[in-house]
Amino acid sequence: MSQARIALVTGASRSVGKGIALALGSHGWTVYVTARREVPLDETARGVTERGGRGIAVACDHRDDAQIAALFARIADDQQGRLDLLVNNVWAAPKGFAGFTEKFWGRPLSDWDSLIGVGLRAHYVASVHAAQLMVARGSGLIINISSFGARGHLHSVLYGMSKAGLDKMAADMAVELAGTGVSALSVWPGLVKNEVMQGFIERGLDNFQGYPLANAETPEFIGRVIAALADDPDIAARSGHTLITAETALDYGITDIEGNQPDSHRALFGGGPLY
Repeated sequence: MSQARIALVTGASRSVGKGIALALGSHGWTVYVTARREVPLDETARGVTERGGRGIAVACDHRDDAQIAALFARIADDQQGRLDLLVNNVWAAPKGFAGFTEKFWGRPLSDWDSLIGVGLRAHYVASVHAAQLMVARGSGLIINISSFGARGHLHSVLYGMSKAGLDKMAADMAVELAGTGVSALSVWPGLVKNEVMQGFIERGLDNFQGYPLANAETPEFIGRVIAALADDPDIAARSGHTLITAETALDYGITDIEGNQPDSHRALFGGGPLY
């Protein structure tokens, strides 16, 4: 059996998923990365390998349960049943996405299929398959990439519903996983300096929908936090919790790639406790 730890990061062709995969590669992980199309997914896999890990690109349409099942069957076959980490990150924008500027009653009902079907249901399907492998081995970690949209209105009604569902999913999975050696978490990044946001910065914009871009999180920062969570021998104590990446980074002494400390948006979304 391979001694390298095995991760699956869904939706990893760009943005948050890509950053997480690269950060795990820097820690020597073997990382399976998925997206609907192999290009530019192959670029992510190569980056993982260049960082010292091993990147494996697998084209997978997470709207299709059979493709998800085949993905996990491949991992089980390749790695003798081992999977140490699942990062549920895959997401699909609704048709005509442009900042979610329309009210819910003006949007097509098909928005449900992307924001709930992919943004929530596909994560549940992947978690079922991951738990089957992890529980059998007595160890593992499932992480949902959620959002402050679970706390306050962000983008749209369905967006918030999907993110709140991810937090509740992790909380309730943790109850049923207790004693198995497997933990489940939900994670809230702040404003992310991904490819789209970087383009805004290059065009001279300093905020996005009122949120400052200067100290936004890079995708790799989120990956650094996830790598630290996976390394934590006491991770079971956090199982079921929803964590804010900027705050969790302080717990582990993590900075972003330029040495800065991104800000938590907790206060901007009403403060108070999380799951």
